[in-house]
Amino acid sequence: MASNRRLSLVIGTNQTLTWGMTFYLPAVIAGPAGASLGVSRAAILGAFSCALLISGFCAPRVGKHIDRHGGRGILVASCAVSAAGLVLLATATGLISWYAGWLVIGIGMSLGLYDVAFATIGCLLGREATPVITGVTLLAGFASTIFWPIGAKLVEATNWQTTLYCYAAVQLLVNLPLVLTLVPAGLPREPTTKAAPEGDASQVRAVAFACLSSFFTLRWFVTSSVAVFILPLLQTLGLSLEHAIFVSALIGPGQVAGRMIEFSMKKRLNLLVRARIAAFLSPVSFLVLLLGGPFAAPAFALLYGMSNGILTINRGTLPMAIFGPAGYASLLGWLAVPVLLAQAGAPTLAAPIVDALTPASVVIAAAAATGFAAFLLLPLRLPGARI
Repeated sequence: MASNRRLSLVIGTNQTLTWGMTFYLPAVIAGPAGASLGVSRAAILGAFSCALLISGFCAPRVGKHIDRHGGRGILVASCAVSAAGLVLLATATGLISWYAGWLVIGIGMSLGLYDVAFATIGCLLGREATPVITGVTLLAGFASTIFWPIGAKLVEATNWQTTLYCYAAVQLLVNLPLVLTLVPAGLPREPTTKAAPEGDASQVRAVAFACLSSFFTLRWFVTSSVAVFILPLLQTLGLSLEHAIFVSALIGPGQVAGRMIEFSMKKRLNLLVRARIAAFLSPVSFLVLLLGGPFAAPAFALLYGMSNGILTINRGTLPMAIFGPAGYASLLGWLAVPVLLAQAGAPTLAAPIVDALTPASVVIAAAAATGFAAFLLLPLRLPGARI
């Protein structure tokens, strides 16, 4: 138990640093970098979308490598590659070098974000990985809370280039040694290959994979869209800018609260039941916003945040519980492909939908999409469980 708690702390810290200095980086530097390079914000953020596409392309290959060799080496490589990408960004003089830096960071993200962390834990602990994965997400849930203000202060005190150099130094001098010295280099406890299922068993697995993949893809599409349009949407529903910012800020605490509640209920309800309840919280949150208006907006943010917080845990725990530890890392890699594509394309694809619909219709559409996603979990079964 002590070693598992230590592993949660180490990989949770690693994930906080990695998410804060890669995925949450555009919010800090997009504005000043665009002004410095003389290009539009859309062009600057387009590089981030390309990075997500590269990450999705690499994900299956990374998962296959972890199944064969374990995950510590991949996490170490992520620190080095991300540092190189950050330095490239800092030296960018135009869009070509800016995009080159983000392509390198995209490779770094494919080597170092949640899917790799979960796969590493799964290879080390097998079916005992769930509590450690939950602990990791509890810690890493504060990545934006920590790095957005820190990054903003650094940019204000120095400039965006110096901020990137500082982040690269942290990757090499803190994150890399942390992983190298404190993450075990173990391989999976169980064989990573087994006889392929035949007949009905193979069909059941295919249906389960399709449902799980579609669930995560739909949810992350909505989540990524909401992240971009939440402030203007809340304002069109009658909130002032200050109130909209306050409500949006409640989503983060809701995520952490959801993860804590999920962890506290593990002895009362099985994993799949908890995942279904959390999934249905999302459409409920949108209906609360639709029916309650501005006064219900804080409740919407907390419920929506709780659902998203548990969703992150489920991305690592549901595949292990349903399909088992054999080939777990490869499975996560393939599940990551449509999710990352959805994240990359969501802002662009959602924009014309948001523009064409009334605010109330946008909320209804989000409720319908997340509600449909929740129903995709109903056909799934855990081995040995009735529901």
